[in-house]
Amino acid sequence: MPFEYRQRIPEVKEILTMLPVSPELLNVKKKRDREVADIITLKSKKFLLIIGPCSADNEDAVCEYVARLAKLQTKVKERLLLIPRIYTNKPRTTGIGYKGMGHQPDPNDEPNIVEGLTAIRRMHIRALSESGLSSADEMLYPFNYPYLEDVLSYVAIGARSVENQEHRVTVSGLDVPAGMKNPTSGDKSVMLNSVRAAQSAHIFSYNGWEVKTPGNPLTHCILRGAVTPFGNTVPNYHYEDIVTLRKLYESSPLLNPAVIVDVSHANSNRMFKEQPRVAFEVLNSLVFAPELKSFVRGLMIESYLEEGSQGLNDGVYGKSITDACLGWSDSQELVLRIADLV
Repeated sequence: MPFEYRQRIPEVKEILTMLPVSPELLNVKKKRDREVADIITLKSKKFLLIIGPCSADNEDAVCEYVARLAKLQTKVKERLLLIPRIYTNKPRTTGIGYKGMGHQPDPNDEPNIVEGLTAIRRMHIRALSESGLSSADEMLYPFNYPYLEDVLSYVAIGARSVENQEHRVTVSGLDVPAGMKNPTSGDKSVMLNSVRAAQSAHIFSYNGWEVKTPGNPLTHCILRGAVTPFGNTVPNYHYEDIVTLRKLYESSPLLNPAVIVDVSHANSNRMFKEQPRVAFEVLNSLVFAPELKSFVRGLMIESYLEEGSQGLNDGVYGKSITDACLGWSDSQELVLRIADLV
C-alpha cells in the first residue's frame, strides 16, 4: 500500500479533555470575539491589527511576544484591537520545508501530527491565559479547526487555499471572523467568490459527519499582493486597488463589506522592513478618501521578537525560521504610530 498508517489521530474530545480551557478564559475569548466582530460589522470604530510571527515555532518565544503585545494593547486600547498571529501550520510553495508546529512540534525533528495537535493547543491556551489576548491562526488543514475552535477569535485562509471547496464550506460554519486572501495570481473574483461561498449555507462531509452550516456573515477579504507567472510580485494595497475592490463588493450580494490589508508577502515584495511604509500608504489612502474608512478595517503585519529570519539550526531565540519579520522595537513603534493615525 502506498500509504503507511503511522498512528491514529485522537478525536477532538480526547485532546480537549486533555487540555481544557477554563470557564474564565472562555469568557475572555467570547468578549474578544464580540470586539472583533463589531469591527467587521462597523459597530466599533476601532482598527484591527493582526500581528505576530510568520510562523509560531517556539512556545516560549511566542508567549513572550504575546505578553509584550498585551502591554502594548493597554496603550492603544481606545483606537486599536490587537490580535496576535499564532500561525501553527505553514503552507509551503513546493511542499518542502518546515510545515509549522502543528506538523512538526520540534522543527529539527521529523513530523509528529499527534504531538503537534497537543503542542499547538497548549501554546494557544498558554498565550491566552498569560496575556488575555485570544489569537488568530491560519486554517491550512480544515480538519484541525475543532482542536482550536474554543481559543481562536480570527481565522485566515491563505492564498493557496482560498480556491479550495473544503476551506470555503468549513468557514461557512465558523462563528468568528474569517479572512479570505486573494490567490497568488491576484484574481479578486476568486477571492470574492470564496467570500460568497463562505457566507452561504452548506451541507457537506466534515470530520466523519454530514454537517449543515448557516454561513458566516463575518467572512471578508484580505489583500496580500500577487505574483506574476514570471515570479514578479505585484502589490494590491494602493488606493486604486482598494477602490476597485470596494466597487466589486458593492456590485455583489456580499454581507458586511470589509477588507484587511496584509502589508507583508507580495505587498512588501517580501522585504520585511517595507511593512511600515506599506501600512502608512494604506492609512494615507483613508485620509485622502474618508469613505474608505468603513471598508478597510485593519492590517496584517509579520513581527517577532528579533528582526529578520534565520536557518533552522541557527538557534536565535524569537527570530523567524520562515519569512523575515519586523523586530519588536520597530513593531512597537509601528503600532503606536498607527494608533495615532487612525
